[in-house]
Parts: sequence; structure tokens; C-alpha cells
Amino acid sequence: MSIFIFNLIIYLSFFVSMFAGVSSFAGENSQRVRAREIGIEVGVMETGKWNAITDVPGVKVGHITIIQGNSVRTGVTAILPYEGNIYQGKVPAAIYVGNGFGKLAGYTQVEELGNIETPIILTNTLGIGTAIRAVVKYVLSQPGNESVRTVNAIVGETNDGYLNDIRLLSIKEKNVLDAIKRAKSGHVDEGSVGAGTGTIAFGFKGGIGTASRFVPKEDDGHYTLGVLVQSNYGGILDINGAPVGREIKQPKQGRETEKNGDGSCMIIVATDAPLSARNLKRIAKRALYGLARTGSYMSNGSGDYVISFSTAYRIPHNTKKPISIPPLIPNAAMTPFFNAVVEATQEAVYNSMLMAKTVKGQKGRVVPAISIDEVVKICKKYNVLYLQKKLIAPPLKY
Repeated sequence: MSIFIFNLIIYLSFFVSMFAGVSSFAGENSQRVRAREIGIEVGVMETGKWNAITDVPGVKVGHITIIQGNSVRTGVTAILPYEGNIYQGKVPAAIYVGNGFGKLAGYTQVEELGNIETPIILTNTLGIGTAIRAVVKYVLSQPGNESVRTVNAIVGETNDGYLNDIRLLSIKEKNVLDAIKRAKSGHVDEGSVGAGTGTIAFGFKGGIGTASRFVPKEDDGHYTLGVLVQSNYGGILDINGAPVGREIKQPKQGRETEKNGDGSCMIIVATDAPLSARNLKRIAKRALYGLARTGSYMSNGSGDYVISFSTAYRIPHNTKKPISIPPLIPNAAMTPFFNAVVEATQEAVYNSMLMAKTVKGQKGRVVPAISIDEVVKICKKYNVLYLQKKLIAPPLKY
């Protein structure tokens, strides 16, 4: 063997061993998946094309992910009911509070009037004020709003202060405006992005997740209901009935905040069904059942809020004339919508975790992504994988 070949072998061996020693979470980050890609199918209702909140026609989502140095891990997520002047054409909406340890801006006016007039912004706890100012500027700058003197900005948050040095106040107005500008329909990025960049769920990396369901109409066709979550809460993780949190031995990373609060979850629900604000609130209440199915018990310090809206009709700003709206879904036809929001919320949480990547943040803290292999192994053990069972669930008849 020549000296050249011998040295080459040594050289290659060195690099193989070096890359083999790369931190374990590099492998976990290489292939993240959505729940359905590994056989985790929640419920029996049909999903939309994207299985996302953007399956609701007109709804758009935009992210800005902010990663700076070793200590900033945060971001902004914007949800737009439709493209256009939302202030002049408000949409019916409702907000339901599960546990109110949070800083949701704009709640009281929505509760009073039953509509929203701005994009919905999600960010971190100390970014609320900046986001409000940015949304106000956005609304004031739109053509047709030259005389506007009051804006009810809708801004929600969860606290990412374990991975992110939240006291640096890294969220800037430009970040919020850019998230709104980037909002698009179709595919939605999930996991450690936007407002989910620094969040934690069940001790693992949380983030942004989404899912959708079709609700059959009485005659033909369907309505669409979509959910987006910003998962940042605690509990004992349950996946379709499999006690994953118990089996996988949930890590304690991030749980030092338990004495001050165990995280939060923002849930956004959109639908194209013509619903009153009252029935939108009834839907919002049921979203928390989906949260409970994942293992949440809404701790004392958790801020769990649901914002729901319909794109089926517009409410003109400051009009005194009667408003023409389509016939509304009656109470007796609401049950399938309740089922849809429970299923979609539960699946959106799973997607937020399964798509999230391991993140290293301030003070060298590392929050691991949940192991896909371990999740599959446990779900197989408890026989809850759709692909394993090879069952075709019949559609629900209402």
C-alpha cells in the first residue's frame, strides 16, 4: 500500500468519525414529518388539500423567524382572514379564554362587537406592544383608511423566554409588517418557525402546527374548517390514546418556568361556513377539547386562547344600514363543526411537535425535537397507527 493511499484512508476515517460524532439532534433535525406521514391520523373527517388553515379559501399565513447570535430565538406569525382591507370589511369572530394567564390584545372589543378588523398576529410575550403598534400602522396605511382613528389590533402570545432572551425585546415593527406581507395561501411552514421558533411543548420543541377538516353540507359539497396553533404548554403527551409522554420519559427542559407558569397555547380557527359570532364562540370552546386530548390540563400559569372567525361574509365598517348576510348555520347543524375543530386542533398540535427541530438557545440551553422513531415505536406498541391497523374509517353521518 502506498503512502498516499494509507494517508487517504486515515484522512477519510477521521472525517467519518468526526461526522458520526455530530450532536445527536442533527439526525433528528434531518427528517421531520407531519403526523399523517407516519400513520397518526386523528379522527375520521376528511382533510383539505393542504391539511392546513389555508384550506379555508382566502386565508393566508406568513412567518418571520428571528435567530440572532446565541440568545435570540423568536419570531412572528401573521394570519389574514382574506387579502384586502379587513378594517373596512370586518369578519365575524369570537374569542374564548381557557385559562387567562396571558396577554391577548383586542379581546374586549371582539367580545362586545363579534368581529375582527385586523390581521391576527402571534409573537412572544414581550413583543405584544410592538406588534400592536405595527398592526395599527399597517391598518392606517391602507387606502380607504385615511380617516380611521381607532384600531383594535388582535395580537396573541406565548412566552419563549427559556430558549429566547426575551428581555432583549428583539421583535421589531418591521418583523410584524414583513410577516403580514409574506402571508400566503397553500402550504404552511410548521415547527420551529415564526412565533413558534422558541416555544416548548411537553418538554420537547413545540412550534407552529396546522390542520383542516371538511364539514359536509346538507345538500352537496362541504364547508372547510382550519386550525393553526402556537404550542408552548405542558402536560403529559398523549397521541391518539398512546401514553407517549409516560413511555418516552419527557425531558424537563424549559420546565423551570413551572413556578411562574407552564407555558401557553394560542389556537386560531378559521372557516368559510356562515356562522354567527355566537356559534363561532361555541366552536372556539370545543377547540380546547382537542388540546385536552393531547395531554394538556391547562396549568395555573397557562394562557390558552382560541380566536375563531368566518370568511363567509363581511361586516362593513361604521355602517348604519342593515347588513346582508347569507343564511346562517343553525344550532342544530353545529355538531359536525364541533367534531371538526376538536380533530383539527389535536392534529395541529402533533404537527407542531413532529415538524419542530431541536433548538439551542440562550445560555446554551437545548430543547430537543421529539424523536420520530420513538413516537412510531410507542404508537405501534399501543396499536394506534392507521397504517398499522389498515382500517378505513367510515365518514361520520350527522
